[in-house]
Amino acid sequence: QVQLVESGGGVVQTGGSLILSCGVSGHTFDGLGVAWFREREFLAAVIWGRETTYYSGPVKGRFFISKDNNKNTVSLQMNSLKSEDTATYYCAANPFSGGSPHPNDYHYWGQGTRVTVSS
Repeated sequence: QVQLVESGGGVVQTGGSLILSCGVSGHTFDGLGVAWFREREFLAAVIWGRETTYYSGPVKGRFFISKDNNKNTVSLQMNSLKSEDTATYYCAANPFSGGSPHPNDYHYWGQGTRVTVSS
């Protein structure tokens, strides 16, 4: 079992930045894939125990994913936010997901955190 809790959502102005955080607890191990989704749209992923990161094309260079092994968190730094980034953001995890962009490949999901980008 893996538990995920997102935080960091809120209201931000167009062009601003926001950092989302996902607390990962339970059965964490090398090979556990943790990803960020915007609703069901894949954004980025990391693999526990590795340094490899995965990004979707549309957010690469604007969003940055990172993990803190000591704090068991996976963060998503979002820059140059646009109105179309307004959505609920979810953290998801699955053993050996390999950075998959498909939401159905992730068994564990957090409750989501809402991001609103206002002009």
